[in-house]
Amino acid sequence: MTDQLTVSVLGTGIMGAAMARNLLRAGHTVHVWNRTRAKAEPLAADGAHLADEPAEAVGSADVVLTMLHDGAATLETMRRAAPALRPGTVWVQSTTAGLDGVAELAAFADGHGLLFYDAPVLGTRQPAEAGQLTVLAAGPAGGRDTVTPVFDAVGARTVWTGEDGAAGSATRLKLVANSWVLAATAATGETLALAKALDVAPDAFFDLIAGGPLDMGYLRAKAGLILDGRLSPAQFAVTTAAKDARLIEQAGERHGVRLDVAAASAERLERAAGLGHGDEDMAAAYYASFDDGPTA
Repeated sequence: MTDQLTVSVLGTGIMGAAMARNLLRAGHTVHVWNRTRAKAEPLAADGAHLADEPAEAVGSADVVLTMLHDGAATLETMRRAAPALRPGTVWVQSTTAGLDGVAELAAFADGHGLLFYDAPVLGTRQPAEAGQLTVLAAGPAGGRDTVTPVFDAVGARTVWTGEDGAAGSATRLKLVANSWVLAATAATGETLALAKALDVAPDAFFDLIAGGPLDMGYLRAKAGLILDGRLSPAQFAVTTAAKDARLIEQAGERHGVRLDVAAASAERLERAAGLGHGDEDMAAAYYASFDDGPTA
């Protein structure tokens, strides 16, 4: 395989583990590290090389791919990897880190001579496992021959937003897209909660909007998770969604835009996490409508 690479995946949660498996299926050599080693260990059966420390994982890498919880966790991990990072190594940064976070990561990359790509992804567990993510990417044209096989392995589509990863154009687009996803998720949960409170059968609502402009596949998918009790394993966890909602709210504030829905979504998600639903799918924000967290 002429495009075979050595790729280090730092962070093997819901998304990182799926991305690592698809890189292995594409024929790449994959080294993995995760803060909790147990989450990385199943990848050994697929052919991944497990590392105990970030520096151990990146020493021979052509590409380092980070998929961690947030910008702070990513920066801390890359600092631990720094002694083994080689100048010229490509860094694909796929964490949703926010505007300030991506700027800090780009500065780290510049200080260590890394070729930096801001590359968050759109998609949840199922498309990640199927290699059907959408990659939003910004970075220098000169390294695209190296990153393209990585993006092709984990995604079905790559949307290039610019040549300067430090400018955060990919992260900006991701925040805009996630603002819609989170708003739709919150609306789904509140609609079902109101239907329950008013003793309206959910099917009556779905039949009412069926086939019209108010109907949408995403509504039905998230509602189905709630109504069928399929919130675990999470497609996208409540705690991660709450983090993203706060990043969206902060981005709006920074640019003089008040995002009331994002702020309310963050509060609902945080309340659902406080009720014990933090590791469930973000649709579990539904439970934030009730003090006692009823079943659907």
